[in-house]
Amino acid sequence: MRQAKPAPSFSESNSADIFAERLAGVEQKPLPQILAAAVQHLHALIRDFRPTPEEWKRVIAFLTEVGHASDERRQEWVLLSDLLGASALVEEINSRRPRGATPNTVRGPFYRADAPHYPLGASISLDGVGERLLVSGRARDLDGQPIAGAVIETWQANAQGFYENQQPDMQPEFNLRGIFKTGQDGAFHYSTVRPSGYGVPDDGPVGMLFKQAGYSLRRPAHLHFMVSAPGFEPITTHIFDASDPHLAGDAIFGVKQELVVDFEEAGDGWKADVTFVMARSRNGVRT
Repeated sequence: MRQAKPAPSFSESNSADIFAERLAGVEQKPLPQILAAAVQHLHALIRDFRPTPEEWKRVIAFLTEVGHASDERRQEWVLLSDLLGASALVEEINSRRPRGATPNTVRGPFYRADAPHYPLGASISLDGVGERLLVSGRARDLDGQPIAGAVIETWQANAQGFYENQQPDMQPEFNLRGIFKTGQDGAFHYSTVRPSGYGVPDDGPVGMLFKQAGYSLRRPAHLHFMVSAPGFEPITTHIFDASDPHLAGDAIFGVKQELVVDFEEAGDGWKADVTFVMARSRNGVRT
């Protein structure tokens, strides 16, 4: 009887190749290709830095801690993706738009899908703590025409740099979150408080790791927005306070020049004016 040819022995020089060969007979779909490529990079990293078994166990322990630290209020895996620049890169690859359209940025880990709806002009500050900020804006298409009925969803940190779901015992539920619709003129306006910049959470495994590595965890002051309208590509983006000193070192790579806005003094508070330029859906027809 003919003996089966033995497989090559697993070694430092061929480890990733042996893994890839086990997927060679699999139908060529993205998952096995991505898995093989990921293993190739991982094995190269291990060969370069040559961790001991104990050091590798610490890597596994870190990943385990990330999982344990994640729940419905805190997503440590999203934070890790954001700080690695992976989230920003995925957005860049998947949201290329015509010149003049508002760019996408990462959504971040503090978004909630169940924010309340408000009429135009309402305040989303439920505790009234902070300097008043009047936000006005508009949704336009690439030709400058107003987009009526566009849904404007917004959320932000408070004047101390904390989101409401970071402080469930200190801030009212849904504080500084709200959903509005533009009028027939494509405009919207609401009242809030001026947000503060902040350091991303450093009390969990991800923040502690990056802090130990000497990586800046600061985010400049900003407002989050999601904008949607039938027939248009949805926008997920930030608006940044032009006066913040940390614009150049945003920890999650969200700052783009067209998203930086002057917060101007207005009476007893501040005002910010924004414009969202929406591109028509790829399967739509631009008018």
